[in-house]
Amino acid sequence: MSNQTIIFEQRNQAAWIYLNRPKDMNAISKTLLMELGEAFEKARTDERIKVIVLTGKGRAFCAGADLKELLEDLEGKKSAEPDLLDLCERTFGLLEHCPKPLIAALNGITLAGGLEFAMTADIVIAAESAKIGDAHSNFGVLPGAGGAVKLPRKIGVNRAKYLLFTGDFISATEMKDYGFVQQVVADEELEATAQALADKLAMKSSLVLRRMKQLVRDGLEQPLDIALRQELLTLRAHTESYDMAEGLAAFAEKRKPNFKGY
Repeated sequence: MSNQTIIFEQRNQAAWIYLNRPKDMNAISKTLLMELGEAFEKARTDERIKVIVLTGKGRAFCAGADLKELLEDLEGKKSAEPDLLDLCERTFGLLEHCPKPLIAALNGITLAGGLEFAMTADIVIAAESAKIGDAHSNFGVLPGAGGAVKLPRKIGVNRAKYLLFTGDFISATEMKDYGFVQQVVADEELEATAQALADKLAMKSSLVLRRMKQLVRDGLEQPLDIALRQELLTLRAHTESYDMAEGLAAFAEKRKPNFKGY
C-alpha cells in the first residue's frame, strides 16, 4: 500500500506507516490525514498485524500542520467538505483509540501536530538527532489535537507550559529525561530498534495488550478505587480466555506459549 503521502509496509507482524511528505517536513495536510486514517484502519482490522509503527521519511517525523492549507481553510468559504481541523479530529481519534500497540519512531524534527501524533503512541523511540517541541505559539496558533491537554499529563505541568509558551525545541535526550521518550538511539539504528521492539510485543498475547492498554487509558480518567475495581473485574473476565489458560500451561510445561488473541 503506497499512497501520495503515506507509505504502508508490513514487516513480520508489524505495520510500518510512514509519513511521506519529506520536502514539506511531513506537514499535516488534508490528504495526509485521509490516507493516514485509511492506513490505520487497514492495520487495525488486519488480524496478521499485531503492532503498528509510525515514523517519517526524510529529516522530519512531522513538523506540524500545513499552515498554507490551514490559512486557505480560514480564508475560504465554509463548504460541505471536511476542513483540516475536521480531518484532524477524525484521524487523531483513530490513532488515540487504536487497540493495538502503537510505537512512534521519531526520525527527526517533531513539532506541534507532530508532537501530538507522538502523544497518541504507547511507546516513543527517538533518533539522537530528533528535536522535539510544541511550536504553536511561534505562529500564534493553538494546539487542537492534545498539545495543551495531554502534554502536561505526559511530562508534568511546568515542563509542558515551558514548551507550550516558549515554542522551543529540545533534544530527544531531554525528552527522555522528562519520561516522554522511552529510548534514544543512533539515527541509523532507529528502524532496527523499533522493529525489534515490535517483534517482541507481537509475541505477547494481543488480548492481554489490548486489555492492558484500555485499563491504563480508563484508569487515568477514573478515581483510584473505581479503576482498581474495573481492573479486578477485567481480570475475572480474562480468566475465561484461551490466552490465559495457554500462558499458565506453558509456564507449567516450561515452554513458550502460543497465544491466539482470545
